[in-house]
Amino acid sequence: MEQHADKYLGKKMEGRYEIQELIGMGGMANVYKAFDVIERRTVSVKILRDEFLGNAEFLRRFKNESKAIAVLSHSNIVQVYDVSFTNRVQSIVMEYIDGITLKDYIERQKTLRWEEAVHFTLQVLRALSHAHEKGIVHRDIKPHNIMLLQNGTIKVTDFGIARFARSEVKTITDRAIGSVHYISPEQAMGDNTDQKTDIYSVGVLLFEMLTGRVPFEADSAVSVAIKHIQSKAVRPTQINPDIPTGLEEIILKAMEKNASRRYQSAQAMIDDIEKFKQDPSIHFQYKYLQSDNEQAERKKYRHAINQTREEKPLRNQQRRKKRVPYLPILAGVTFAFVLASLGFIGLMISLNNPFAQVDEVRVPELVGLRFDTAVSQYAGLNVEIVQEALLYNDEFARGVVFYQDPRPGRTIREGSRILVRVSDGPQITILENYANRPADQVTRMLDSLGLRYEIIQGYSNVVPLGQVKFTNPSVGAEVRSGQTVYVHVSLGPDVVWRNVPDVTGMDIDRARQMLELFNLRVGNVTEQQSDEPAGTVIAQDPADGSIHAEGTAVNLVVSRGGDFRRVAISVELPNINDYATLQAFQDGLLVQEEVLNPAQVGTWRPFFTGTNEVVFIEIRIDGVRHRQYELDFFPDPPTFHEVGGW
Repeated sequence: MEQHADKYLGKKMEGRYEIQELIGMGGMANVYKAFDVIERRTVSVKILRDEFLGNAEFLRRFKNESKAIAVLSHSNIVQVYDVSFTNRVQSIVMEYIDGITLKDYIERQKTLRWEEAVHFTLQVLRALSHAHEKGIVHRDIKPHNIMLLQNGTIKVTDFGIARFARSEVKTITDRAIGSVHYISPEQAMGDNTDQKTDIYSVGVLLFEMLTGRVPFEADSAVSVAIKHIQSKAVRPTQINPDIPTGLEEIILKAMEKNASRRYQSAQAMIDDIEKFKQDPSIHFQYKYLQSDNEQAERKKYRHAINQTREEKPLRNQQRRKKRVPYLPILAGVTFAFVLASLGFIGLMISLNNPFAQVDEVRVPELVGLRFDTAVSQYAGLNVEIVQEALLYNDEFARGVVFYQDPRPGRTIREGSRILVRVSDGPQITILENYANRPADQVTRMLDSLGLRYEIIQGYSNVVPLGQVKFTNPSVGAEVRSGQTVYVHVSLGPDVVWRNVPDVTGMDIDRARQMLELFNLRVGNVTEQQSDEPAGTVIAQDPADGSIHAEGTAVNLVVSRGGDFRRVAISVELPNINDYATLQAFQDGLLVQEEVLNPAQVGTWRPFFTGTNEVVFIEIRIDGVRHRQYELDFFPDPPTFHEVGGW
């Protein structure tokens, strides 16, 4: 896009943000560098593209998400200063970042030193930990959305946009190629996502920083997504042998395809990285890196080595024993030993002829077969169950073998025993209705049932703070032991807090504009004699700098000045749930005009100025007369009464 054709360049938004230049273009919005004339600072303004302004559902979700990300406050997250929603523009005002994307930095450096990669990763994880605590999942972590400042500070961007900009059709197309290299398997399959999705993306990010490439590449976005679901990534040390083993283990755990085997929170991954930083030679020895059989073989090997070490000094000790000088005794003992040996050999031959030919067979794979099938299919083997109690298993159905000893591939004699364990199937629980119960009580109940849980926080105007709104799966659902239940917990009403600006010294119109910029409104306006010009604000309540919820009314005291008086009239508005133009006329002259939603505002307070006289007031909505008043400036305070309406 050529800058001279951009309709925003050179314009002032909201009366305060001077748009200076286009600095970024995304799939949904453009980002501009701007100057805030009120706060006297440079800011970034993200403006939604015009083609999305006509979609009511999209606009609603944009507004809700913008409110959510406005509550984030962390040194590693780009700060949101303000949001604006009108019929003409949807925008988010953020801090201006003078830096480059982490993607640009990786492409310049090719591979990063592990110390540097760990430094960046910890900052990203701390940002995500803060967001997850607020119930916000980024869902689009990639180096393109991470800004790097000159001092090495990381700033995570694009919270919220990626969350609702995903197509409702759960497919991957070539248009997703910018993100598909970093998405989790559950994202690629269109399944529900939670904070562990961000953990997977951080694992991919760390992989890329240390190896200079992403774990999966293909000719199309769809092919890359399929690899995330099905393929096993090459170990990072096969690409860069200088990566410490402990750090590689952290990467592989974060990139587990099964979300339940990943780090369950950003803080858990932070903890392991901090341990690694303290001891770079650490080995975490996660279970998924070696099977139980491999561990057992290693134990047997160590045991054999120890036995060898013990037997050698024992033999040396025996050689040093003093020889017995009595030959007759020795001859008698030897003769007795020979007779006993011959008797034992004869007994063994009679019971089991060792010279008979016995066939050897290779141990088959029994895991995954039903027990009765394993017995009938391998009749030449002695398949036996070894278990004393019910063995619930989430991965294998009832009656299916899930463990065997010896393991497949080994050679044994025909007729030898193979010990197996058989699943009793998953343990099933029917979920109760946990709505409106305290969250800590519900999580204890789920824990006692052997269920995992994830807390997802969100605002609610109905459910009190700290109580459960609903669960997913919902009441009456059948869940298996170990399955994750997502517990949605109320944060209370959706309240956005604002700092009250200082409007003293401004005229009443300028003060109203300033308060509206902060999503506040003018409350009661009273006059007081002062040396300030008439209509100048000389006091306010609440005071500037205090923090109050959006929509709070700020009461103003204005200077009466000379003989002129300024009066606000409260006009009740009809329940029109759409934007309308409101006009106030004094003796036929237009004195005030505003565009707002009557259903949302409820009342309108236009201002009128006069001396010791009676004036005629008319209120119009979209050009149609709504109310008529007579206003008498002679009394102190002035009086007014309605003289007509519709």
